[in-house]
Amino acid sequence: MNENKQKIELSKEQFKTLLKVVYLGNWLANANRNGNPGDPYLEEYRTIENYIFSFAKQFGLGEYVDEEEAASGNFYPTRIFEEEPDIQKIIKEYDEETFWDELIDHLGDRDFFRHYSEDEIQKMSQNERLKKLYKFIDKWADEIDKYGIERLKIEKN
Repeated sequence: MNENKQKIELSKEQFKTLLKVVYLGNWLANANRNGNPGDPYLEEYRTIENYIFSFAKQFGLGEYVDEEEAASGNFYPTRIFEEEPDIQKIIKEYDEETFWDELIDHLGDRDFFRHYSEDEIQKMSQNERLKKLYKFIDKWADEIDKYGIERLKIEKN
């Protein structure tokens, strides 16, 4: 295969930002995967991260690449890089927002499926189903906005 390669010129600061973007992209794609056959890493993300990190030393950012691993051709970010305050802030903000969105969506879905039978749901148009589903989701969004998890509890059956 004949790849058409292009050259991109970056300043040290732009390259540092690119490292962060690539790291965060790979983190998002692979953080919850364990690399086992049933849950393999998305290798194209790891491969591009490895490639971009291979240039870190040339940009004067060698402290961001694990030297021992680099000798084997694998360029992994160091703890120094992973603990950069802005990277941790972005991950924390993402996790926080995702937690609340997922909680609200799951509770809304649960209540929708408890309220309507399979037969009733099958008879609904897509538009009707979404309107009714979002009534439950919106109810939970309002609850969480006002009270957080303060009023959530687990009841014994």
